[in-house]
Amino acid sequence: MIRALTLSLALIATPVLAVQPDEILADPVLEARARDLSKDLRCLVCRNENIDDSNADLARDLRLLLRERLVAGDTDAEAMDYIVARYGEYVLLNPTSQGANLLLWIAGPLMLVLGGGIAFAYLRRRRQDGDAPPEALTPEEEKRLAELLAPKK
Repeated sequence: MIRALTLSLALIATPVLAVQPDEILADPVLEARARDLSKDLRCLVCRNENIDDSNADLARDLRLLLRERLVAGDTDAEAMDYIVARYGEYVLLNPTSQGANLLLWIAGPLMLVLGGGIAFAYLRRRRQDGDAPPEALTPEEEKRLAELLAPKK
């Protein structure tokens, strides 16, 4: 009774992961490496969820493939490179900042600086235009203004 209660409390306290018992490697060091690496891989079905948390069939296939590469003797980098070569760079939750992705990494700050420059130029021009003295009224405009401001009888 106490053993069952302890087990159920232990299961409640741990985070729920999608990794099935048949996926877990016998070697705890390899399993820890697999878990660390799988947190950096995107589930291609669930989008912004890592494969360690996803229940999708494709995420399971990726977890098994990752473990297969680690058991085969690949380093962490080699295993990740293999998966990226097979599924594309989109599979990484944190894409690299080189190549075509460099444009995406730079675009946000560049747009912020560009927008700030445009706003600065607009406000500066508007302030300079506001400093110019207004043009004098023509005699016809002065007469019309006097008529409009004169009290009605």
